[in-house]
Amino acid sequence: MSTASARLPEGRYGRSSDERADRKLKIAGAVLGAALLALVGYFAYHYVAENEISAQVITFQASDDAVKVHLEVHKDSGADGYCTLRSQSADGAEVGRADFRFTGSATRIDKVVTLRTTAKGTTAELLGCHAG
Repeated sequence: MSTASARLPEGRYGRSSDERADRKLKIAGAVLGAALLALVGYFAYHYVAENEISAQVITFQASDDAVKVHLEVHKDSGADGYCTLRSQSADGAEVGRADFRFTGSATRIDKVVTLRTTAKGTTAELLGCHAG
């Protein structure tokens, strides 16, 4: 004796609701994936194309009330901007923060700047550089 199948005949009544839901989820996933890719591309372009100034701390020397920082700056010719430096004490408290402005047509600047501190600083950290 055989039992009757509860399945509908193939192709007779169109797609099942599960197949329609799967198709809608695939479309939504593709649209969201494309939007995410476009957003990442937008931010990557602006990070690379708009960043006219970059710098790095070469060395620093701390004293009781200041930190002398050797800063190397690379920028586009004629671009003006500033770099923000900070210093922290041994316990992690911020003891100094300052912006140092760079102007002129030189594309590479090596400069020793003095960051005044409220206590002995143990670090010299470059927080970032900005055009303008």
